[in-house]
Amino acid sequence: MTAQELPVGTGNAVLATVRNHIGHLTLNRPAGLNALSLDMVRILQKQLDAWAQDDEVYAVVLRGSGDKAFCAGGDIRSLYDSHKNGLTVHLDFFVEEYALDLAIHRYRKPVLALMDGYVLGGGMGLAQGAELRVVTERSRLAMPEVAIGYFPDVGGSYFLSRVQGELGVYLGVTGVQIRAADALYCGLADWYLNSEVLPQLDQQLDSLLWNDNALKDLQNLLAKNAVQQLPDAPLEKLRPVIDHFFSQPNVQSIIEQLREVTVANSHDWAMSTAALMESRSPLAMSVTLEMLRRGRHLPLEACFALELHLDRQWFKRGDLIEGVRALIVDKDKNPQWNPPTVQALSAEHVQSFFNGHEG
Repeated sequence: MTAQELPVGTGNAVLATVRNHIGHLTLNRPAGLNALSLDMVRILQKQLDAWAQDDEVYAVVLRGSGDKAFCAGGDIRSLYDSHKNGLTVHLDFFVEEYALDLAIHRYRKPVLALMDGYVLGGGMGLAQGAELRVVTERSRLAMPEVAIGYFPDVGGSYFLSRVQGELGVYLGVTGVQIRAADALYCGLADWYLNSEVLPQLDQQLDSLLWNDNALKDLQNLLAKNAVQQLPDAPLEKLRPVIDHFFSQPNVQSIIEQLREVTVANSHDWAMSTAALMESRSPLAMSVTLEMLRRGRHLPLEACFALELHLDRQWFKRGDLIEGVRALIVDKDKNPQWNPPTVQALSAEHVQSFFNGHEG
C-alpha cells in the first residue's frame, strides 16, 4: 500500500482503497481465480453503497488480483455444499449477487472494470454493468454455465440477448470462451490495452486532473492508452453462419443443422460445435435458449427477476448439482444429465420452468 492510499475496507478477500478520488476495489482470491463468495458480494455491495454517497469519490475501478483472472465466477463448490447440507447460502448468494450486479448497472458514478485474465460467469456479471470495460491480450470471457448444468445468469439474459444477431445466443448456449477482439466486436468490452500498460494506467489514474465530468475524464485517459477495435475478430467472420444455425427453433434443431447442413466454409467449426453441445446439459441449453429469447424483450430489472425465478427451481429441478458433482467434486467428468439427450427433452418441460413468471 502506498502512502497516498487510504484504507477503507478490511476484508482480505476484497481490498478497498481510495486514491485521487477513485475507489479501487480488488477481488483478492488469486489462488481461486478471484471466485466470488457470499461474503465478498456483501463487502462489494457495502463499499459501493458507501462510495455512492461520498462526494470525495468520483469513480470506481474494479479489478482482480494476480495476472490470471478478473473473476472466474461464483464459488460454485460452496453453493453445492450449502444445498447438500440443507443450508441457505446458495439461496442467499444469488439474491445478493444479482442485487450487486444490478447496482453496478445503475451506479451513479462511472465504474471502470479491468477485465484482465479470466472473466467468467459471475465475473461477467460484475463487469458488464460497468460503463468502461477494458480487456487485454490475456482476457478470456465466457458465460460457461451450461457446462455444469446451469444457465447464464448474473444479467446474462440481458447482456447476451443484446449482442448483435445470434452471437449472444451462441455464447450462452455453448458456453465458449472469447478473446479481446471478439469481446469488442460483440459489445461485451469497450477498450483494449496490453496488460503491460496496466501499471502505467494506474499511475495515470493516480495523477489524473479531474474536470466536471468524471466519465469523460476517464474516457480521455483510456483513449491515450487503449483502442476500441481490434482486427480479425473470429466471430465477425462466423457471424452469418452463427446467425443461421442459432436462429433455429430449439436446441435439437440447432444440433441437427450443425451436423447436416454446410454453410460457407464452416464444416469443421460446425462439427466441433455440435460435439461440444452434445456434452452440455440438454436442459440447461434449452432453458438458456428460451431465456435469452425472452430476455431480448425485457428491461434489465425484469431480466434479473426472470433469472431468479429460474434459479429458485434449479437446485431441485435442474442439472447443476450433478454438473458440479461430475466436474468439480468427484471430477469423473461424466455428468448424468437429466434428460440425457435433447431428443428426450420435451418443449413442455422446458416451458414449465417459466410458468408463473410475468414477462
